[in-house]
Amino acid sequence: MYDYLIVGAGLYGAVFAHEMKQKGKTCLIIEKRDHIAGNVYTALENGIHVHKYGAHIFHTNDRKVWNFITQFAEFNRYTNSPVANYKGEIYNLPFNMNTFSKMWGIFTPEEARAKIEEQKMKALSDLAGVTPEDSPGEAKRKMDAFEPANLEEQAISLIGTDIYEKLINGYTQKQWGRPCTELPSFIIKRLPVRFIYDNNYFNALFQGIPTGGYTQMVEKLLEGIEVRLSVDYLEEVKKKKAEGCESPQTLGLAKKVVYTGPIDAYFGYSLGALQYRSVRFDTETLDMDNFQGNAVVNYTDAETPFTRIIEHKHFEFAQRYHEDGSLFNEEENAADPKTIISREYSAEWKQGDEPYYPVNDDANNALYEKYKALAEKEENVIFGGRLGEYKYYDMDQVIKVALEKAEKEG
Repeated sequence: MYDYLIVGAGLYGAVFAHEMKQKGKTCLIIEKRDHIAGNVYTALENGIHVHKYGAHIFHTNDRKVWNFITQFAEFNRYTNSPVANYKGEIYNLPFNMNTFSKMWGIFTPEEARAKIEEQKMKALSDLAGVTPEDSPGEAKRKMDAFEPANLEEQAISLIGTDIYEKLINGYTQKQWGRPCTELPSFIIKRLPVRFIYDNNYFNALFQGIPTGGYTQMVEKLLEGIEVRLSVDYLEEVKKKKAEGCESPQTLGLAKKVVYTGPIDAYFGYSLGALQYRSVRFDTETLDMDNFQGNAVVNYTDAETPFTRIIEHKHFEFAQRYHEDGSLFNEEENAADPKTIISREYSAEWKQGDEPYYPVNDDANNALYEKYKALAEKEENVIFGGRLGEYKYYDMDQVIKVALEKAEKEG
């Protein structure tokens, strides 16, 4: 009899299990997939650590989280600096002076502010229905009273038309699978605009990629903890119920369950299915040293079917690794050049797909609250993580909430 049966070997489950082991508790982890590490799983292919479920770049301002996770991996100094490709035009992200200089041929923050303000005021005037016949006072009244009805109106009222059309509209449409005019305005509450020449996307105090990949980091978290792979928890619960088990949720194996799967699936979608966005990856190995010159390139036009291309080796500064962790030398790289890219296609989630991003609109959040109420009635079951809490967590946030939950349990 274990103290905890943990469903899912991703970051939340691994951190929680590690902490409870430190407190003298016994844990069993079961995982539906055939590998640990959840969506941060990396696999070594042709000497390159491939992010099998999309780019994962660790960043945090939380020193406690940083001090915790760096016990299990040494992090490199990778800084997320994606670029956008709009019909062959290349722009830096996030929006900064490099972006504005390329787009408008300007060079100073004053010029950039003036250009953005000019476009914002023009957009607001048009959206608010201001006419040439309106007095200045009437025009201001209309603009002050204007409320964006959708994401498009929200975005152009914040940043103007040029940046919206080239860097937001097509990309967002592909991400969400519908035009920006059909998306709620709250999705973009603000847009990060920097009037400095700085391409550091996260601008976090601590940032990097684990040397050796995320899988190796999670392996160290799970040292001494039993893990069973390729076990479908919900199917096992069904079997236990059919057998008349007194405690089917724990599978008769533990005192408590920590469940990190989809909360609606746990309850058999009894109240309806929560919505997610899913992602499909088209990964290709190329016989060349360097495909795009950057780890992440976003394709922001609507016509290109994929949202971005990841070139995995650039997360580790184009280094390649042997199985024993040693680096390829120059001769080895030259004799057999390789790079691996993944094209990402955003898709509407359906049952059987991997859920990635919760669609946290009003309707889905209201449905989640109903499931949460059911969850609170479940005895000896803890719901945690991105799917268990139907919340978009960054990695550092997952670690933080897992640490906090483990502390309360201890």
